[in-house]
Amino acid sequence: MKKEDESTSTDPLSNIDFSAPKFQKKVTLEVLAQLLDAELYEREWFVTGNVNPIYFSETFLFQDPDVRLEGIEAYARGVNKLFDQETSRAEIISTKVNPDVPNTITCTWRLSGKANIGPGLTIKPYIVYTDLKIDPESGLIVFQEDRFNLPQWDILLSSLFPFLIGVVTAPPAPPVEPRTIIKPAMKEDFSWPKLKFFL
Repeated sequence: MKKEDESTSTDPLSNIDFSAPKFQKKVTLEVLAQLLDAELYEREWFVTGNVNPIYFSETFLFQDPDVRLEGIEAYARGVNKLFDQETSRAEIISTKVNPDVPNTITCTWRLSGKANIGPGLTIKPYIVYTDLKIDPESGLIVFQEDRFNLPQWDILLSSLFPFLIGVVTAPPAPPVEPRTIIKPAMKEDFSWPKLKFFL
């Protein structure tokens, strides 16, 4: 995982061009899921904010049980500020086309680390399901919603009273096994992406 060196700039996301041209290649949802899987596995942008803006619509909206944000830059800065960048991880388990929801890619990942709330709250590792709604015309992400495998009271109680973990609250999510990532090799004149190993 690549963390950004905040000591080089007062803006930890200064390396991101939020006005970069959008992804123009028309690909299937399956190929887009592979592209996002590789990017997320490397960048872990659900906690770092180190997003690749080319995949996101100008009208992008984010929502979870507590927060609603408009625009990919607002989202990126929000998560970068919320999560402690020394300890937080977004370990990607899978990124696949959702068979039950049209035009949706679902990423399953394990959240751990600390949240910058009050004196700092340790996050008991748990699983997040991130649904990415894709506009069928542009092929860009227009909406993101996060769902959790635990109720909010469990997450909060585990942070405030960690001695209750596994007794009153659920045990931590198990570690994520490393895996080999396959990323489509995109070519300017491609007719169909060829696959290559992406480490």
